[in-house]
Amino acid sequence: MIKYLFIFTLIFLFSNCSVKEISYNHGIGYLEKKQKKLILNKSNKNDIIREIGPPSTESLFDTDVWIYIERSKKKRSIFSLGKEKIVKNNVLIVELNEKGILLKKKLLNIDDINNYKFSKGETENKYSKNSFIYEFLSSVRQKVNNPAKKK
Repeated sequence: MIKYLFIFTLIFLFSNCSVKEISYNHGIGYLEKKQKKLILNKSNKNDIIREIGPPSTESLFDTDVWIYIERSKKKRSIFSLGKEKIVKNNVLIVELNEKGILLKKKLLNIDDINNYKFSKGETENKYSKNSFIYEFLSSVRQKVNNPAKKK
């Protein structure tokens, strides 16, 4: 009886395993190959949209900067408890002039992005417990939390 239970458990566990690696893709696939088709000072907005597609995001400061993102993750081994590993993390930054012609393109891969240094500074709050904003928000919170008085 124990043999059958053991065999059944093994069959159940291994029936859910797959031989192929599971990968999750986000953004525009094959960004490296697609960006090679774009020619500086020749390709325009329509060419870019036809080759790559609409941008993942546009710059908030300048409407002539388009950003394309490609990210690919895959599952690690069963021993790492399903954690994912980032395989590709490409970002393409395309800059256009006022006529819509391609001026610059820059492809950043996972190694380039890992080399960026970020500030370790923290922003401090500009209000204290004695400030007008703190007292105003506290009174609003108190009014919301108290039930309405019935007359």
